[in-house]
Amino acid sequence: MKPRSLMFTLYGEYIQYYGGEIWIGSLIRLMNEFGISEQSVRGATLRMVNQGLLQVRRVGNRSFYSLTELGKRNIADGVKRVYTISNHKWDQLWRVLTYSIPEEKRELRNQFRKELTWLGFGLILNSIWVSPNPLEEKVMELIKTYKLEPYVLFFQTNSILTFDNNEIVSRGWDIPEIAKKYDQFIDYYKPEYEKLKEQVWKGTISDRECFKIRTALVHEYRKFLFIDPVLPNDLRPENWSGSHASQLFWTIHQLVSVGAVHYFEQIFEHSPDKDRIADREKAINPFVDANVNFHNG
Repeated sequence: MKPRSLMFTLYGEYIQYYGGEIWIGSLIRLMNEFGISEQSVRGATLRMVNQGLLQVRRVGNRSFYSLTELGKRNIADGVKRVYTISNHKWDQLWRVLTYSIPEEKRELRNQFRKELTWLGFGLILNSIWVSPNPLEEKVMELIKTYKLEPYVLFFQTNSILTFDNNEIVSRGWDIPEIAKKYDQFIDYYKPEYEKLKEQVWKGTISDRECFKIRTALVHEYRKFLFIDPVLPNDLRPENWSGSHASQLFWTIHQLVSVGAVHYFEQIFEHSPDKDRIADREKAINPFVDANVNFHNG
C-alpha cells in the first residue's frame, strides 16, 4: 500500500467519524499495521499538507492532522461511491463533453482528464468524452473550478447518430477488462469470506485482524472507482461481475466492521482540547447514509 492512498482510506473509513482529526502517533501505529514505517508516514503527511489536502494543528508538543476542505471533498465523493450499491435505470441521455484547451495549459488539461476519468466519463474520440450518468452538476462545478468555460462544450443528447449505444460503450470503456478485475477480486475474497464467516461466528478472530482485513478490503475495492464507470443496468452486460463483487464486498465488510472499529478506538487518540466526537454506528455501517442511487432511489 502507498502511504497517501492508505491515509485516504483511514480518513474515509474511520477518522472522519471521530471528529476528523488524529494524533500523528496514532496514525503511525495504524499505518504500521500494513508495513509502513514512521518515516514514510511523516513524509506522506508533510507532502499532503503541502498539497493542501491535510492541515496540522499543534497541541503542546503533539501534532494533530485533519483534512482540508479539498481533502474532505475528495474523501466524501469516494466514500459515497464505495458504499453506494448502484442498480439504476438509464434515462436514455448521453452527457457529451468536448474541449479545445491550449497547449500552454497542458497541465490543467491533464488534470481535467483525470477528473473526468474519476467521474466515470469515457473517451470515445480525441477530446470527446461521454457518460450515461447524470453528472451535469459535478461537471459544471469542475469547469468553473478550473476556469475552463471558454474551452469546453458540454451538452446532453438522446441520440448519437454515428455510433449505436453498444459501440459507444465499447469505445469508451474496456468492459471485458473491468469484468476481469472484478472476477479477480471475487476469486480472491470468496474463499476468504468462507473462512472469515466461520472465524467470526466462533469468535476466533481478533479485533486487530478485523481492522486489517476491513482496511485492506476497502483499499482494494476503492481501485474500481478509477476504472468502473458504473453504467446503468440497460448498458451493462448480463450477469455483471461488478454486482457480484459489490455484494461480496458488503458482506465481508459487515462481518469484520465491529471488530475493526473496536481496534481503531483502542489506537485512536483525540485532541485533549476538544470534546471526543464519535459516531460509531456510521463507522461500523457506512452504507446507512451512502445508499443513494442516481434516479430511482
